[in-house]
Amino acid sequence: MVLGGSILKKGAMIGRRLLIASNTMKTKTNTFSSYRMLAVILLFLLCSGHGAAHAGPPDEASEEQAAAVEMDGKILFYVAGIRVYPAERRAQEIGDRIKALARETAFDPSTLQVREEDGVHVIFTADQKLVLTVLPADLKSNGLMTTHPGFAAREIYLKKIAEAVQSYRSARTSGNLLKSGLHALLRTVCLVLLMFVVFWCFRKLEALLERHVRRKIENLEAKSHFLLRSQQIWSALKGALRIARALFAIALVYVFLNFVLSLFPWTHYAAQTLLDYVTNPLLIMWRALVDYLPNIFFLVVLTFIVRYLLKLMRIFFDGVDRGQLSFTGFDADWAWPTYRIVRGLVILLSMVVAYPYVPGSQSEAFKGISLMVGVLLSLGSTSMTSNILAGYSLTYRRAFKVGDRVKVGSNIGDVEQIRLLVTNLRSLKNEMIVIPNSFILNNEIINFSALAAKQGLILHTTVGIGYEVPWRQVASMLLLAAVRTPGLLPTPKPFVLQTGLGDFAITYELNVYCAEPKEMLALYSLLHSNIQDVFNEHNVQIMTPHYVQDTQEPKVVPRERWHIPPAPAPQDPGKTAPYSAKVETV
Repeated sequence: MVLGGSILKKGAMIGRRLLIASNTMKTKTNTFSSYRMLAVILLFLLCSGHGAAHAGPPDEASEEQAAAVEMDGKILFYVAGIRVYPAERRAQEIGDRIKALARETAFDPSTLQVREEDGVHVIFTADQKLVLTVLPADLKSNGLMTTHPGFAAREIYLKKIAEAVQSYRSARTSGNLLKSGLHALLRTVCLVLLMFVVFWCFRKLEALLERHVRRKIENLEAKSHFLLRSQQIWSALKGALRIARALFAIALVYVFLNFVLSLFPWTHYAAQTLLDYVTNPLLIMWRALVDYLPNIFFLVVLTFIVRYLLKLMRIFFDGVDRGQLSFTGFDADWAWPTYRIVRGLVILLSMVVAYPYVPGSQSEAFKGISLMVGVLLSLGSTSMTSNILAGYSLTYRRAFKVGDRVKVGSNIGDVEQIRLLVTNLRSLKNEMIVIPNSFILNNEIINFSALAAKQGLILHTTVGIGYEVPWRQVASMLLLAAVRTPGLLPTPKPFVLQTGLGDFAITYELNVYCAEPKEMLALYSLLHSNIQDVFNEHNVQIMTPHYVQDTQEPKVVPRERWHIPPAPAPQDPGKTAPYSAKVETV
C-alpha cells in the first residue's frame, strides 16, 4: 500500500508538471481534457511502477541535457527536460511565449506572478497565461539553490523575463533601428576605405620588392649555378603576398559582418553564430591545452631525462671506442654499433612510457592511424629489417672492417663504409659497389686483410711445364722470379707446389707472401713478368693448356728481343736486369 501510494503521488506530480508546461490552464474544457490525459499517465506509471518495485530504483539517466532559452541571440536561462518532453522543445516553447508577450504592447512585465502548485513554481501573467514552470532540475541547470525555488523564481526568472521583454521592444523602436542603419552605413564606408588602403599598400609592397629583392634573387640564381631559378622564387614570393592580401581582406569582411549583423535584432543571432565559428575552436584548443598541461610537463621532463641519458651513453661508448675503457671479450669496434642498439632501445622505451601522455593518444582516430602505420611497417619493412639485423650481425661476427679488402660473391674490393642497411665496396677498378647486408650474410666472405698484417697474405700463380724439364730447375726458376719481384715478403720464404701431373705438362704453383693486400694486382703483374723473363733466360718453354706436338723451336723470347720497341731499353746493356715496375696500390 505504501509503495502504491508513493507511485500514485509521483505520477500525479509529474503529470501535473506536464499539464502546466503544456499550457492547460485556460478553460475548464481544457482542464477536463487534461485530467483525462493525467489518468492515462497515472495508469502508465502504475504499470511501470509495479515493474520498478521488482527491478530496483528508477533510471536517473532519463533526464536529458539542459537547453538554453534564447531571445535575439541572447541566452536568458537554461531549462531541463525529460524523455517525453525534451529540453529543446521546452526551451523553444518558453522562448515563443516570451516573444509573444514582448510583441503585445499592452503587456506589462511587472504584472508577472509566481504561484506554487504541487511542489513547483509557475510564472504566469495577470490574465492567467502560462509563461514558465520552474522545476528543481531547472534551478540545478542554472547553478541556483534548490532549497529556495520560490525566491529564485521571483527574483531571478521574473527579472530575466522582464529584461528580455524590455530589450526586445527597445531594439525594435524606430529610433534604434535608424541609429543602427546609420552605424551600418558608416561601417560599410569604413570597410570600403580600408579595403582600398589594404590593396594599395600591397601593391606598393610588391613594387618595393620588385625593385630591391628581385635583383638579389637573380644574383642568388647565378651563385647557385642555376640550381635555384629566380623566376620560380619570385613567383612563390608573389603568391605568398597575394595569399596574405586575401587573408587580410577576408578578416576585414569577417569583422565587418560581425559588427553590422550585431546591430539589428533580427540578425543578432547570426552575428553571434558567426563569432562562435572562430571563438569556439579557439576556446576548445585553449581548454584542451590547459587540460593537457600536466601531460605536457611530464613529456618535457621525460625528454630532458632521455636526452641527457643518451649523452652519458655516448660519452661512455666514445671512451670504449678510443680505448680509454676496455672490457674483456668486448672489441672496441663494437662500441658504436652497440651504442646505436642501446640508444634505439632507450628511445623505444621512452616512447612507450610517453604514449599515454601524448595529446589525442586515447582517441579512436589516433589508435586507427597507429594501427595502420604498424601494419604498413610490418608488411613493407621485411627486407629492411633483415638488412638491419644482418648489418649488426656482420659487426659482431668480425667478418671485416672498414679498409679491409674482401671478396663477397664475385665482387672484390675495399670496404669503404658499413651502414645499417648496406655495405659500400670500392672495386679494383675504382667502382663503388653497394651490397645489401642480407646478401653478405647469406654468402661467403673472403677477407684478404684479416691475417695479412701478422702472417702475410699468400699470392699464388700456376704454370704448365713439359716433362722434359727437370722439376728442380722449374722450382728454382720460379723461386728466382719471386726473389726478383719487389714488394713481396722475404720471410716466410716463397715455396713451389706441384699441383698436377697432366697429359702433356706438369702444373707448378708458386706461392709468395705479401703484407699489403691492396697491392695484389700490381704484385701479380710483376710476378708474372719476372716468371716470363726467368724462363726465357733459361730457354724453358711455358706450355699452353693444349698442344698436339712439340714445336721444332721452343716458344721462348730470346734475350735480344726483350726490349723491342716500344719496350724501354735497359739501363746497363751489359746486364740483364729483371723487369721492375713501380708497385702502386690498387
